[in-house]
Amino acid sequence: LTLPEAPPTTGGGWALLGADPLKTGAGLERAGLLDDPSAATHPDLDALGEAFDLAEALGEPVPETVLVSLAPDLAAPAAASAAHTAARNALELLQGWLADDRFAAARLAVVTRGAIAADPDEDVTDLAHAAVWGLVRSAQAEHPDRFVLVDLDGEDPSYRALPAALATDETQLALRDGAVRAPRLARAALTPPADPTEDGTRAIDPDGTALITGATGTLGGLLARHLVTEHGVRHLLLTSRRGAAAAGAGELADELTELGARVTWAACDAADRDALAALLASVPAAHPLTAVVHTAGVLDDGTLTSLTPERIARVLRPKADAAWNLHELTRDLDLAAFVLFSSAAGVFGNAGQANYAAGNTFLDAVAQHRRAQDLAGLSLAWGLWDDEAGMAATLDEQDRRRLHRGSMDALSAADGLALFDAALRASAESLLVPARLDLAALQAQVGDTVAPLLRGLLRTPVRRRTSAGAAADTPGSLAERLAQLPSAERDRVLLDTVCTHVAQVLGHNGAAAIEPGSAFKELGFDSLTAVELRNRLGAATGLRLPATLIFDYPTPEGLSGYLRSALPLGADGPTVFGELDRLETALDAADATDADSVTRSRITMRLQALMAKWSAGQDTGRRTGADEDTDDDLDTVSDDELFDLLDDELGAS
Repeated sequence: LTLPEAPPTTGGGWALLGADPLKTGAGLERAGLLDDPSAATHPDLDALGEAFDLAEALGEPVPETVLVSLAPDLAAPAAASAAHTAARNALELLQGWLADDRFAAARLAVVTRGAIAADPDEDVTDLAHAAVWGLVRSAQAEHPDRFVLVDLDGEDPSYRALPAALATDETQLALRDGAVRAPRLARAALTPPADPTEDGTRAIDPDGTALITGATGTLGGLLARHLVTEHGVRHLLLTSRRGAAAAGAGELADELTELGARVTWAACDAADRDALAALLASVPAAHPLTAVVHTAGVLDDGTLTSLTPERIARVLRPKADAAWNLHELTRDLDLAAFVLFSSAAGVFGNAGQANYAAGNTFLDAVAQHRRAQDLAGLSLAWGLWDDEAGMAATLDEQDRRRLHRGSMDALSAADGLALFDAALRASAESLLVPARLDLAALQAQVGDTVAPLLRGLLRTPVRRRTSAGAAADTPGSLAERLAQLPSAERDRVLLDTVCTHVAQVLGHNGAAAIEPGSAFKELGFDSLTAVELRNRLGAATGLRLPATLIFDYPTPEGLSGYLRSALPLGADGPTVFGELDRLETALDAADATDADSVTRSRITMRLQALMAKWSAGQDTGRRTGADEDTDDDLDTVSDDELFDLLDDELGAS
């Protein structure tokens, strides 16, 4: 990213959470970023909350950015085990952060070191916290503006670049020797090289053995047939928990045998290291293992606040544990292909899939880790397959509409297998995202809700963060439009806005399809659609809305009333808040034009007079004679005249 030379300040300053094992505090201190005496390290959320309470009681600003450093567990026996621990700890931290209203106006910056690769040849040295990146990405989708992900290299230039990096609206950042990077999707160049050995790609040896995990799933079966018919594989080792006893296993074996392959079924859980080691030892030397494709996985979806350590473990086991076992037990073998079936849920951070995202970003990191060691390694972060018998079978029509609104359509089996071949033949990357994106629909979202990750595919405006931490409002916001309307008209427009967003979330054609008095539960809302509606209305109003929004206000009509009371609309006509915004804009304009000293003095005196009047009114309810001799006799003018006066004196349009 190209950053401004003089980034905005952090306003309320910094706070550090936890024991700071990555020495983030020391790095910030060396970079001169902890000069604010309020920037202190707090051992846990309780201590941080007490510090926030104290600051509020003293009338001091609370920190706008809280950094928490996550370090690898050097005592963990394996990366997968450490990933379980890291994900559990991160879940507890994020849930605690969201549950405490004292932190509602602050952002939690989750800081790692070596958990992602910022360059194709960079190793991922902290695989455990690669899983945390997936979990936090989903938290970001469910709770916009509450979390930031930062991966540091520990160098002073990177710490010095941190304030400018956090002043952007980027939610995921990697800092390397002062350079700030943000992830973007880009079209992959899949032209096969003239010399296939140049980028490490090799054809699968037909005389070797290809291992497919999760082979009784729809994708596993499709892939097994494809390897035989298109890649000439003649020796298949297929695994699932039940092996040959699984439904459909016998029919698949018969079909593959008719196609000319020799099929061996094994009841093996790849997450069981001993069982997997025994299975690999049984591969005959005449047909050594030459390819591994790991397709196994399970879903246990739920919003971040509903997840438990047990639900994290259930999803991580077939992903992280199995992938790490496969890596360790085959890294001394001469493999032509080591392919992990990951998911776009980890790359995008799907709402309601934080545990699944965590498992898949671990897979992505394992592939990069192998590439850095000159081993075969490719993670395919698949979009949705049109897979009626596999994981897609768990998606109802509402889930599919949600994915389509995100501009992702399902891949047919033919398209998915074609993308598999293209990636296998020509990939110079360790991670690819085979997915069907609707770019026209994405372009229609420009300036609205397009994730930063997708901006590499589109032309989008760049927004900077305000001192309050939220993305800067654009002219013509909902609050500004409502402020210009009579009271009754405001109610109608606000209710129509709520019903329009409700209709969009539920997949209806327009607001007319929504009965304002109907309960959200009756309309078909679940936890994920509730999150989506809250985020949409939060973006439209500029308000930070509670997670329990539709439970506290269970009808569109009731929710509209709540928004009316929460928005700073005031009485009919121009509002004080709106006029203060105009005043701030005018002052910025005067500053930008280098106003002369006389003009600056007049502005300063006028502002001081206004502030004196306001402060006295706070104490007495009305002005006294001692305060009435201010410039231009401000006490004798009406509100409208005062606004006109500000327009005349400061040049506001």
